[in-house]
Amino acid sequence: LGHPEKRDQRYPRNVINNQKYNFFTFLPGVLFNQFKYFFNLYFLLLACSQFVVEMRLGALYTYWVPLGFVLAVTVIREAAEEIRCYMRDKEVNSQIYSKLTARGRLRGSSTAGARRSVNQRVPADMIFLRTSEKNGSCFLRTDQLDGETDWKLRLPVTCTQRLPTASDLLQIRSYVYAEEPNIDIHNFVGTFTREDSDPSVNESLSIENTLWASTVIASGTVVGVVLYTGRELRSVMNTSNPRSKIGLFDLEVNCLTKILFGALVVVSLVMVALQHFAGRWYLQIIRFLLLFSNIIPISLRVNLDMGKIVYSWVIRRDSKIPGTVVRSSTIPEQLGRISYLLTDKTGTLTQNEMVFKRLHLGTVAYGLDSMDEVQSHIFSIYTQSSNSNCHSTCLTLATKVRKTMSSRVHEAVKAIALCHNVTPVYESNGVTDQAEAERHYEDSCRVYQASSPDEVALVQWTESVGLTLVGRDQSSMQLRTPGGHILNFTILQIFPFTYESKRMGIIVRDESTGEITFYMKGADVVMAGIVQYNDWLEEECGNMAREGLRVLVVAKKSLTEEQYQDFEARYVQAKLSVHDRSLKVATVIESLEMEMELLCLTGVEDQLQADVRPTLETLRNAGIKVWMLTGDKLETATCTAKNAHLVTRTQDIHIFRLVTNRGEAHLELNAFRRKHDCALVISGDSLEVCLKYYEYEFMELACQCPAVVCCRCAPTQKAQIVRLLQERTGKLTCAVGDGGNDVSMIQEADCGVGVEGKEGKQASLAADFSITQFKHLGRLLMVHGRNSYKRSAALSQFVIHRSLCISTMQAVFSSVFYFASVPLYQGFLIIGYSTIYTMFPVFSLVLDKDVKSEVAMLYPELYKDLLKPFQDLAVGFRASTGSIIMYGALLLFESEFVHIVAISFTSLILTELLMVALTIQTWHWLMIVAELLSLSCYIASLVFLHEVFYDVYFIATLSFLWKVTVITLVSCLPLYVLKYLRRRFSPPSYSKLTS
Repeated sequence: LGHPEKRDQRYPRNVINNQKYNFFTFLPGVLFNQFKYFFNLYFLLLACSQFVVEMRLGALYTYWVPLGFVLAVTVIREAAEEIRCYMRDKEVNSQIYSKLTARGRLRGSSTAGARRSVNQRVPADMIFLRTSEKNGSCFLRTDQLDGETDWKLRLPVTCTQRLPTASDLLQIRSYVYAEEPNIDIHNFVGTFTREDSDPSVNESLSIENTLWASTVIASGTVVGVVLYTGRELRSVMNTSNPRSKIGLFDLEVNCLTKILFGALVVVSLVMVALQHFAGRWYLQIIRFLLLFSNIIPISLRVNLDMGKIVYSWVIRRDSKIPGTVVRSSTIPEQLGRISYLLTDKTGTLTQNEMVFKRLHLGTVAYGLDSMDEVQSHIFSIYTQSSNSNCHSTCLTLATKVRKTMSSRVHEAVKAIALCHNVTPVYESNGVTDQAEAERHYEDSCRVYQASSPDEVALVQWTESVGLTLVGRDQSSMQLRTPGGHILNFTILQIFPFTYESKRMGIIVRDESTGEITFYMKGADVVMAGIVQYNDWLEEECGNMAREGLRVLVVAKKSLTEEQYQDFEARYVQAKLSVHDRSLKVATVIESLEMEMELLCLTGVEDQLQADVRPTLETLRNAGIKVWMLTGDKLETATCTAKNAHLVTRTQDIHIFRLVTNRGEAHLELNAFRRKHDCALVISGDSLEVCLKYYEYEFMELACQCPAVVCCRCAPTQKAQIVRLLQERTGKLTCAVGDGGNDVSMIQEADCGVGVEGKEGKQASLAADFSITQFKHLGRLLMVHGRNSYKRSAALSQFVIHRSLCISTMQAVFSSVFYFASVPLYQGFLIIGYSTIYTMFPVFSLVLDKDVKSEVAMLYPELYKDLLKPFQDLAVGFRASTGSIIMYGALLLFESEFVHIVAISFTSLILTELLMVALTIQTWHWLMIVAELLSLSCYIASLVFLHEVFYDVYFIATLSFLWKVTVITLVSCLPLYVLKYLRRRFSPPSYSKLTS
């Protein structure tokens, strides 16, 4: 069975991230990932390092050790993350399932012929051969594949389902013809041929006979033959290749480093030019490049990477967002600069749990608090029926002249209980036998299966008010009354719901009376033209929709036997047509859909996740635009957007009508352009047409909308929208989802967040950050994202300041002494300056915060300040610090020039420590420890290094102490003045809240 060349293929090692892990394959990638951002800055330094010894510019280790340490720390950190990711994916992909062989059922990992049970995930794309369900079908949950919550009905191959046992599958001689692997998850073309029968059996295969990978068996046990595996899986083909994400902050720092490198070259050339290019000037250029190489902050990478580790640890330890996991510690700063949030609907914003909220009969409406009245009406109807021993007679009498309220409620509830595709299934609970439970319709063993959770909610509601669906097969349906009587109905015809028709219908015959009734339910936009004239339908539908309810209009039409026989003849004839079959069938059905009796309106609500509304409001106030991308229906997506307040009550909604060509798209875009401050709702098909012909115009209009809802989106379309937003706006995007169909979107976004919920861990494992509830996203962005960015910005500024100071001092030293290429500091002083002397205080800035987390959540407007690009506006002042220190040392210690190293270096260290202390806004005990530890280390080095660099007797004099103090204070003055002026004339937003 299946393609012979595919039999030995295995389930892909990593379906989640769509990549194959191997330490020796990803390690070179990690190395390249770092070298491509640093090698272009340091290649000249490394290439020229061989001249260091010859030119007597210092020990070689002062150039190689810092760079080697930086790369080692970065490579080890990223390698550790990759190994952890590999272990997580291996655990998920090592699920065990049964294989059907000649020796019986075996548990293993081969996918030649797999047997799956209820609530198990399908491991590969398969053809459905056999099921244990009595009705000869099964339901699938496809939320991980297409994002739809509707359960899909699947049918096995007819000839294999008829076999007595599953083991007989191995005794027949047959083969499957299948189309080439493609990306379409909604269609399939193939044939099944059995050759050992006379005559041979040929059956066509369609999407109804398939079990795609990543779907979940919702009913019974199924047996299938594997068709596609590995990269040919539909789910894998709809998943984009993961990319290595580099934070925008890292790119900006890298750009700034390139500028500093350019400054290094310019300063070196100026120095040589001032010497009039005398002698071997090209060697002098190299000497100056090496002397001023400290202007490039090599240690910045280590500090930032270690800062990212701290940010990740703080996020994981936050008790207010429990269960949050940081799967990629390279981009925590991205969380602080998000401009567009793209979110899935089902399972992310909603709980995927439908609740019946409203029954409206035109003159009266019943809510959750008045459902007992509905129950009493139903009870009274069937109580009267049992007293008269003929419920049909009583119901007829009750509606002869004017329908009573009880009869109106009964007709509505009865229509809702009959007009659906729900099937009750009885499962053994360990005490009662399954067959016995089904025979007696035991409520404790019954569960409802359907292709839509809306229909399940409706049937559950009819059960709660007294009319219970207890049995159903392909041709009949059974209802149980409050008195325990069973009402039998024959299903004559079913007209399923389609996206185009927006309605579903059913024709049933009451076995007790012989009455034939046509029931229909659907969206108000189509049902308004089908039901009899009334003056309340449009108004009440609008009122319920504004409450965020999903509204259905329910109607009925009584048919005589002659009317039905005439319809059936025309309907069968239309289905046998070869040309225009669908049009002819629709025409025949529409002949019934006239002047139907309006029974009621139903309102069902998809329960939102906890605190979704305040979270979305927080994000809007923070300047983040939210787009909802879902695979669900347009009406469902629109209702959820209203209910979640993604679209505010004061905003209009423009529903982009379905367009199929360039002309229609042009007209609809012009109509949309005339509207202002209007939310957009568009389907995936229309979106594809617009992006094909008017990509720039559409994205320009969509980006101006306060909110955008894209429904019926394929997984690849979600990723395409993210990519277009990045390209057209240049802003950072964040994607959040919980299903396998969201993986492409999550991986494409600058920052991917996975919600670990009912739909499994596929999105969670593929994301950069994993949360347990959508409401945690607010704190993740407003608090941790904001703090991470601001801390990294402060950290990078101080590291750059540290490098500029010592490079400026070297430049002043060389310029004063006739542009001599002589190093000011050598050996251990150079390395110690950026490590043990200043590293701890500077790095302690990762613990600083400007406002408390409660204030950041209360005032999300503070987040807007972070959307500007990273800038170091105080570069000039920071460069002046080094000049002040150097000129101050020369001025105050002119007669003691031999001690210039001790003088300037001591002032430099004290200046750095003092400036860190002035910058800190919220002190932490570790900051105090870092300051004291660094100062102690320097004082100790004055004693231990006195024979190499210092004169211990000289630095112990009172003159040395007060003059160093003066130089330190004066060098800090410019930045202190700048800080004061900023707070005085242009105070930051947070200062207004903390003052």
